[in-house]
Amino acid sequence: MNSGNTSPADPAPKRAGFVGLGLMGAPMAANLLTAGWHVKGWNRSPAAVRDLEALGGAGVSQVADLRDEPVIIFMLPDLSFIEDAAAGLLDAWRSAPPAPGTLVVVMSSVSPVAVRAFGQAVADASSGNASVLDAPVSGGTVGAQRGTLAIMAGGSAGDFERALPLLAAMGTSVRRLGDVGAGSLAKACNQLIVGTTTAALAEAAELAERSGLDVEALFEVLSGGLAGSRVLEVVGPRLAAKDYTPTGPAKFMLKDLSFVLEAAGTAGTAAPMASAGVDLYMELVAQGLGDQDLAVVRQAIAALGGSSAAGDSTH
Repeated sequence: MNSGNTSPADPAPKRAGFVGLGLMGAPMAANLLTAGWHVKGWNRSPAAVRDLEALGGAGVSQVADLRDEPVIIFMLPDLSFIEDAAAGLLDAWRSAPPAPGTLVVVMSSVSPVAVRAFGQAVADASSGNASVLDAPVSGGTVGAQRGTLAIMAGGSAGDFERALPLLAAMGTSVRRLGDVGAGSLAKACNQLIVGTTTAALAEAAELAERSGLDVEALFEVLSGGLAGSRVLEVVGPRLAAKDYTPTGPAKFMLKDLSFVLEAAGTAGTAAPMASAGVDLYMELVAQGLGDQDLAVVRQAIAALGGSSAAGDSTH
């Protein structure tokens, strides 16, 4: 990276737009401010924008107001939300293209297939002056708050190098996996592991409790063996306590596992675990549990077993 290059389209001036200041986006934007970035933010809820301003950022009334920022981050629930939010921005660029090298960084979990089409739409609207880097994250709200997210990026090597100082302010494990779409595919693989592992742990917790075992004690001993994992470390205590206070809505796992099936279809590979996961999380959503924490998959499994344990959480 050439840190001495301060052209308007280079992130080196440490200016960024941030779209989506929710559970993940707000602490990510806050970490950028802490790292010395000047952040202009937009969010559907004005309260989140005021919170950003209180931290030293600036608010905008519409996404199109970010048209001159050298890099614009999107952290919204899905690509359809991003496309809707970006519509005015792309219209503005059709009238007056941005500076060459402008970056649009998609940090949400989106379809690896669809994000490539979005990249083409951005390039077309900006006369080739803007490009997309897909850089989804893993680590949850705790990782977002601590700036320790794992960030999986897809885009050109040059775009990644220019974005690296920005990404490094939000995460500690930042890797480029390939061209646009590669980051989203890596995140889909991540979610395949997280979603199915959480479901397996939930199933084990239900089996153990109904058989008279102490779930906390079980998870403690499992953590010292081959079953130990970061998922067990982070989600295990919530599963054991039946604490479903949202750190991220469980319904998004259904979306993410659907991306796995989509990518598997494109690659011509089988995805039996993803298929089973889609069925389970579809059931979870049908039970009305989608807005609770991912750990609520335990409650969904309990309900399938017909136990009164399905409703005994007070969280």
